[in-house]
Amino acid sequence: MNIKKHLNLITAVVYAISFMMSCVQKDEWETPPIKCENKFSSTNTTLAEFKALAPSSGYVLITEDKIFDGYVVSSDESGNFYKTISFQDKPENPTAALQIEVNKSSNYADYPVGAHIRINAKGLRLGLDRGAVKIGAVDESFAIGRVPESLVNRYISGVCNGNGLDVAIMKPLELANLKVAQNANYINMLVKVSNVQFSSTELGKKYLDYEAGAGKDTDRKIVDEFGNLAVIRNSAFFNAGSTLLPNGKGDLTFVVNRYNSSWQMLIRNLDDVKFSGKRFFFEGFDGNLNDNWFTVNITGEQIWNIQQFGNPKPCVVMSGFTNINNANEDWLISKPISLEDFSTAALSFETDGRYNGKPLEVYITDNYTNDPLTTTWTPLSAILDTNLSAFNTWTYSDDISLDAFVGKKVSIAFKYTSSTAEATAWQLDNVRVIGN
Repeated sequence: MNIKKHLNLITAVVYAISFMMSCVQKDEWETPPIKCENKFSSTNTTLAEFKALAPSSGYVLITEDKIFDGYVVSSDESGNFYKTISFQDKPENPTAALQIEVNKSSNYADYPVGAHIRINAKGLRLGLDRGAVKIGAVDESFAIGRVPESLVNRYISGVCNGNGLDVAIMKPLELANLKVAQNANYINMLVKVSNVQFSSTELGKKYLDYEAGAGKDTDRKIVDEFGNLAVIRNSAFFNAGSTLLPNGKGDLTFVVNRYNSSWQMLIRNLDDVKFSGKRFFFEGFDGNLNDNWFTVNITGEQIWNIQQFGNPKPCVVMSGFTNINNANEDWLISKPISLEDFSTAALSFETDGRYNGKPLEVYITDNYTNDPLTTTWTPLSAILDTNLSAFNTWTYSDDISLDAFVGKKVSIAFKYTSSTAEATAWQLDNVRVIGN
C-alpha cells in the first residue's frame, strides 16, 4: 500500500469515529421509549362492588367480564408473601381489599408495591377461603386455586402512566390500635398502628425460629399501648429471619390477614417495623408468671397464679378460699421497670373481684430489697372492682401518676390479704406502665 492510500484510509477511519461520536453526543443512540398499552381498556365495576359478590360461604364462579382496578400492597421480595398478591382500591383511605392466588413467585418484579393493576375476573372463583375473601383459579383440590403462571397475564395487567407502569405512593391506613385492626373489613389492606412493641416474652428472639439451620414459619406476639395483642406471622423464607427483634416501641405497618379464625399480620420487610421509642411495660399474663414478676408468700398456702379467665384470657388470680376461708398475705411484685429518660409516667391495670374481703393494695418503690417486709413502699390510689357479687365486672384502675418516680427504676407491687372470716378472689390483668 502506498503512503497516499494509507493516509486516505486513516482519514476515513477518523471521520467515521468522529461521526459516530457526534451521533452519541446528539443522543441519537438512546434506547427508544417503551410503549405501554393497557390490556384492559376500561373498568366496568369497582373492587368494592366486585368483592360484595362473594357469598357468605363457599365461592362463586365469575362468568362475565368483571373489570376493576386495585393498588398492590404486598411484596414477596423479602419472602414473607408466597404466591399471592394483596391489593386495595385506593392508594390511601381504601374502602375494600382482596388477594389473588397465583402460581408464580417474584411477583414484586412485575407488580411492586403501589403498582396500579387492572383485573378481569372472568373465569375465576371469588369466595371466602380460610378466613379471607380471595379470587383464584378453578381447582378440584381447593376452593380458591392458584392461577397458573402461564395464565396470570390473562387476568392481571398493569395500568399505564405515560410510557410505563403507574406506581402510586401508598399511605397506610392509620388505625387506633391492634384490636381495631382485627376486623374483616381490613383484611388485605395496608395499615399502620402506632405505639406497638414486641411482647416481653419475645425479646432476645429473632424474627424466625430455626431448626437444624432451617427457618420455620414463626408467630411473634405484638402488643399496643392499650394491651391489645396480635401476632406478626413470618414465613420460613423471610430473608431477614435471623435479625433480632427490636427492643423498643414505635410504628408498625402491616398487611392485615387472617387464617381461619387466627389473625396473622404480615410485614413486607424490616422497613415496616420502626421501633425507636422507649418501651412501655405491659403484662397480659400470657407467658410465665416469673418472666416479669416475683411472687412472695408471707402467710397461707395459696399463691398468685395464672388462670384462663382474664380480659381477655388469661389473667393472674389470688384467692384465700379453698372450701374454707384461709388467712393469707401474698405479694405480686414486678421486676424492675425503667422510667429512665421519661418526663411523665403512669400505671394502669384492671381488676375483677368476687366475695367479700379486703381490697388489693397497690404500692411502688425504687429500692426493692428482695423482701417486701423490709422494703419502703409508697401506696398508690387506684379504682378497684366494687361489684363483688359476681365475676366479669372488670374495672379499669384509671391512670395512676408515677411522675414522682421518673428517671428511676421502680417495682410495682400488689398485696393480697385474707382471713379466716373473709377471702375475696381477686383477678388482675393488663398491667401497664407508659411514659413519655
